[in-house]
Amino acid sequence: MRVVPAVHGRRVVTPDPPDELELADQLRREHSRQQLLELAGVHAMGDNERDARMRRAVWRALARRFGHGVRIGRGALARHPETFEIGDGVVIGEQAFIQGRFDGRCVIGAHTWVGPQAYFDARDLELGEYVGWGPGARVLGSQHTGEPTDVPVIQTDLRIEPVRVDDWADIGVNAVLLPGVTVGRGAIVGAGSVVTGDVPAFAIVTGVPARFARWRDGHTPAGVENA
Repeated sequence: MRVVPAVHGRRVVTPDPPDELELADQLRREHSRQQLLELAGVHAMGDNERDARMRRAVWRALARRFGHGVRIGRGALARHPETFEIGDGVVIGEQAFIQGRFDGRCVIGAHTWVGPQAYFDARDLELGEYVGWGPGARVLGSQHTGEPTDVPVIQTDLRIEPVRVDDWADIGVNAVLLPGVTVGRGAIVGAGSVVTGDVPAFAIVTGVPARFARWRDGHTPAGVENA
């Protein structure tokens, strides 16, 4: 084993160049939402700087808020990006899929890192700042009621429940967050875990369903013994 310095979490964000900001403004003025989505598709898989620049410009033109120094990986997809609020220095990994809703809200806080092939049911989702989201990790923010039982489940009403991941938390590879959960500040969700209930700040949880494993070093609450 070796320990090396973090890269993304310590990256200094510099303002995006004025010409890129103007490009986004021009795209917003001159193109419809559908045209912008089609343009995003044209540049979705490109591996050069021009394609990366166009991905940023189109997402900025579509989003409710879009910070500086954001990186959009190849093949990343968004549905209803007009509901997105993306902070400075965010990285969205390759083939990530963020599924918003026309009347929803998706917030991704500054300096958050979203791994490749992540999936967000982002109808009511808020990630804090400096959140780590492992490759393939998923969040489900909605589910069908299943009632009445005399029709297929997918025909029953959809219940949308907010999911919150507070600042500094880390979600492991292939973990799943179910509707309505809150992951507290600085908490760690182990790889492959399925989170069915709230996770306290600075706790480490693992398993299916996720269970408390221990407190992070130095963060045991007063009067509580570490597991």
